[in-house]
Amino acid sequence: MSNEKDIQRLEDSLRGKKVLLITTSNRWSGHDEKPKSSRLAEDLASRIGATIIDASKLKIYPCEGNVSTVNGNNCGTVDSVLKDKTKNPTGHHRCWVNINNPDDELWKISKEIFEADSVIFFASVRWGQTNSIYQKLIERLNWLENRWATLNESNILSNKEAGIVLVGHNWNGVAVLETQKQVLQFYGFKVPTELSFNWQWTTDPFDESEEGYIQDPKDFKEDFDLGSNALKESFKNFFKRQ
Repeated sequence: MSNEKDIQRLEDSLRGKKVLLITTSNRWSGHDEKPKSSRLAEDLASRIGATIIDASKLKIYPCEGNVSTVNGNNCGTVDSVLKDKTKNPTGHHRCWVNINNPDDELWKISKEIFEADSVIFFASVRWGQTNSIYQKLIERLNWLENRWATLNESNILSNKEAGIVLVGHNWNGVAVLETQKQVLQFYGFKVPTELSFNWQWTTDPFDESEEGYIQDPKDFKEDFDLGSNALKESFKNFFKRQ
């Protein structure tokens, strides 16, 4: 099982770089808590000064399936560029959904990706796969891969590294981790081993007990020492100001 050593390894690998952390898990606003994966992201950001974007709070429309139309693969073609210098200063953002839905907010993520050295996705594992918010996001970023793999243009991710941190309860996390690392490689990122890990409370897929679901967040907090980390960072920041 992953623990504090994994997040420490991630911190050590990212320190000194411009880092983007993208969270994708969610909770109903009435719950006085944050998803476990989001708490990990916030803890890491407090250590290295990374930028965090919560994809669950953005208006991101589903992928339109332009990769597989009767007219061929039209995903991310030049005529789908987002013509807005504020939203798309590099000119790299090319997605038909933004043309068809002007209020789509995927550009808030792509703009930061283009400015980052390292991008780490944080996701929950639900029913043996990444949550629906992560899946919608990664499908919408398909034009990054399509640009070089199908359209024979440059790979604009070739100098960037990426990883994924997964948090689940009882099923399939290891397999999901390997699949998503492969997806990031397909997209064109460099995917060092040390930038990804999976935390899963139990390896028993049939453990659905209420007691287990109550114990899960307690063990998670203990494994990653989250409470003491916040205290240590407070002291560190205090002495920096002296």
